[in-house]
Amino acid sequence: MNATAPAPAAPAPVTPVPDPASRYLRACRRLPVDATPVWFMRQAGRSLPEYRAIRARASLEEIVADPALCAEVTLQPVGRLGVDAAILFADITTPLSGLGVGVRIVEGIGPVIDRPIRTAADVAALRPFEPSAAVGPLLAAIGLVRSASPVPLIGFAGAPFTLASYLVEGRSAGDAGRLKQLLRAEPAAGRALLERLGEATVAYLRAQVAAGAAAVQLFDSWAGALSPFDYDRFVRPVMAGLFAELGELGVPVTHFGTGTAGLLERMAAAGGDVVGLDWRVDLADARSRLPGRALQGNLDPAAVLGPWPAVEERARAVLAAAGGRPGHIFNLGHGVPPQANPDLLRRLVDLVHDETAGAATPVLPEPGAERTTA
Repeated sequence: MNATAPAPAAPAPVTPVPDPASRYLRACRRLPVDATPVWFMRQAGRSLPEYRAIRARASLEEIVADPALCAEVTLQPVGRLGVDAAILFADITTPLSGLGVGVRIVEGIGPVIDRPIRTAADVAALRPFEPSAAVGPLLAAIGLVRSASPVPLIGFAGAPFTLASYLVEGRSAGDAGRLKQLLRAEPAAGRALLERLGEATVAYLRAQVAAGAAAVQLFDSWAGALSPFDYDRFVRPVMAGLFAELGELGVPVTHFGTGTAGLLERMAAAGGDVVGLDWRVDLADARSRLPGRALQGNLDPAAVLGPWPAVEERARAVLAAAGGRPGHIFNLGHGVPPQANPDLLRRLVDLVHDETAGAATPVLPEPGAERTTA
């Protein structure tokens, strides 16, 4: 941040974070709630004018490195939108510098890796991840949010395959072509990379929970590029080990991917309390395929661009697919588009709350409950 700019004040305390009986945390555990909880991926960001005002004087990296500013950005959507959870403001690649990886956020491109990982020697050169040294300011921001937020804070991390995609490709690449080639041509090196990233991810999320995060989410944004065969061979074992360790933290864990309609049972089998759905999956169908799991989603992000009658129609369709059963967290199928109108987002939150107030039914056997996962 510009050294001449005044240091931002820490956010003023509002109300302490509620106990584990909060609406969002109860829904993660498939318990009845007074209304369906709502939050949005990328709810803190470019759609908010107050965030754009901060970005006019500070880069994303500078925001993440400043605890007070990071906490302010994390909390911005809570009051404006009325959401039931905050999510920590950071980039999916934020922890990679703690492994000795040079990362730059380039406007219009996203994260760019200075020296991509391409060989077994590159994997071996990665440093052990030490949370306090690597992301100390971010952990301090969690403490500030924890003391000021009226809703639970969600910590997050990229899943190993998605982080490995950035590391091997050098930047965002939806088909993960270089990483898939590495896994096939040099499976030992590929597995070693995923395992190292799995260890770092566990340490990163443990530190977030210790600092005050009440839940965590794993973003596997590029897992949809995998065939079921490759997911089972390379990714599922790492994710299962990761979720087993995260289960010891005692907080809800959400497992989210995009383009993963063909992998949902495999993802659920790997672990997590909540499966996040993108907009390409019918929520009612996903519920029948994933008995016993809470579901998050899954309005098409493009829908929130309006007009309002279209937003309302599609939101009601998502709620109808959820069927009023406990264990649904309303969200988009991906992040809020930067051109979304915050007033329309607030109206959407109010609609979901109003339409579902007192409507949750008792926990009943679900369609397909007799099925087993893959």
